[in-house]
Amino acid sequence: MILIVDDDKAIRQSLSLLLKRKGYECISAENPGDALALIRAHDFQLIIMDMNYSLSTSGEEGIHLLRQAKIFRPDTPVILITAWGSIELAVEGMRHGAFDFITKPWNNLLLLQRIETAISLSSKPEAVQPSDTDFDRCGFIGENPEIKELLKTVARIAPTNAPVLILGENGTGKELIANAIHKNSHRKGAPFVMVNLGGISTSLFESEMFGHSKGAFTGAVSERKGRFEMADKGTIFLDEIGDLSPDCQVKLLRVLQQHTFERLGESRPRKIDIRAICATNADIPKMVKEHTFREDLFYRINLITLRIPPLRERRDDIPILAKHFITSASRTHNQQEPEISREAMDYLVGLPYPGNVRQLKNMVERAVLMCRDRRIEKTDFEFFESTVENTPGFSDGFTLEDMERSAISDALKKYDGNLSKVAMSLGITRQSLYRRMDKYGLNNDLK
Repeated sequence: MILIVDDDKAIRQSLSLLLKRKGYECISAENPGDALALIRAHDFQLIIMDMNYSLSTSGEEGIHLLRQAKIFRPDTPVILITAWGSIELAVEGMRHGAFDFITKPWNNLLLLQRIETAISLSSKPEAVQPSDTDFDRCGFIGENPEIKELLKTVARIAPTNAPVLILGENGTGKELIANAIHKNSHRKGAPFVMVNLGGISTSLFESEMFGHSKGAFTGAVSERKGRFEMADKGTIFLDEIGDLSPDCQVKLLRVLQQHTFERLGESRPRKIDIRAICATNADIPKMVKEHTFREDLFYRINLITLRIPPLRERRDDIPILAKHFITSASRTHNQQEPEISREAMDYLVGLPYPGNVRQLKNMVERAVLMCRDRRIEKTDFEFFESTVENTPGFSDGFTLEDMERSAISDALKKYDGNLSKVAMSLGITRQSLYRRMDKYGLNNDLK
C-alpha cells in the first residue's frame, strides 16, 4: 500500500489513478497532520509526499513530516515531490532520509520506475547468489570476501532501475561492474553506452551528449544522435563524472532528473528511457563540501553506491587474476601457456599496484611474451623489479604514495617523458597520469 500526501486534489487523484492502474493500493492525505496519523496506523510500502503545503512555502512542514515519518517508520522509503526551482528543498529532504525525489511535472514512466526501485530495494533481500549460472560477471574476477559482497549487491540491484555510483581507483574494474549491472538487468538486450566525461570539453558537451540537428553550428553538415539518445531503453555509463565542469553538471542533472533533452538546434524535447550508472576515482563527498560538485546531482546519481577496493586491499585475488591473464594472453598471442614460478608469483603479490588490475594485466601479458622456456620468472618483470628494489621498503616508513610517485618518476626517466609509453607501462590512462604527475609535482620531470 502506498500513501500519497499532497494538498493539491488534482495531484492526489492523478497519482492514485496512475498507481492503481499498475496494481498498487493507495491512500491519500491532504495535509501533514492526516498523513502522520495514517503513518502511525499503517505500515506502508512507500510514501510519496509533496514538500510544500498551503500553510507554508518554505517547505518546513514537509521537512517536519519527513522527520516524523522516519521516526515512526524508519524502513519505509519516501519519495519527495518538488518543483524544479525547489530542488534545494529536495536535497534537504535527502539529508533527512528521503529515498528519492521527483520534480513537477513528472514523467509517468520515470516515476513508476523509481517507485518500483524504492519498493524493491527496501524489501527484505532475497538470497541472490552471483555465482549462479545465470549471473554474468562480465569478466570481473575475484574471490576476496569484499569482492563477493560487492557482487552480491550487484546481483540484487541489477534488476532494478536504481541509479548507481561506482567509486574506485583507476584500473579497479569500474567499467566491468557497470557492464555486469547492465547485463543482469531487464535492459540487457538494449544498448550499453559508455562515455568518458573527462575526455569531453565543456564546449562540446551538449553536442556530444544530446546530439545536434543539421546546421546547428558551423560544421554540423548532418544531424547527429547524442550519447543519451543512443542509450535509449538501455544503460548509459558516465565514467569520470568527477571531472565534469559546474556548467555541464547542471545540464546533466536536468536530463537525469527529467529524462528529456533537446538536440542543439532544436526546441522539441525528446524523451528517453535510460538507466544511469556513474563512476569516478574522485572524492565526491569532499568535492560537494568544497562546492566543486553539485549536491543535488550527487544525490541524483548515488542512490546506490558501490566501492571497488584497490588491488593492494585484495592481494589474495592476485594469484587468481595473474593465472587468468596468463591464460588470456597466451590465447591472444597464440602461444603455449607458460608456468609461473613461486618466486615470480610472490613478487607479484607484494607490489603496491598504483595502476591496480590494469597494471597487473599489463605486466603479466608482457611477461608471457618475454619469458624463456615457457616459464615466467621474477626477472621477467625486470622494469617493475628495478623500480621497487631501488626504493625503500614498507618497513622503512615508505608509504604507498611514495612508491607510486617513485614508480611514475622512474617510468618518466625510462621512457624519456613519452607519456603514452609511461601510462601504458604503469597500466593507467594518460588522463590519470596527468593528475598523478600534478599531484606529486612531477611535471618538471618532462624533457
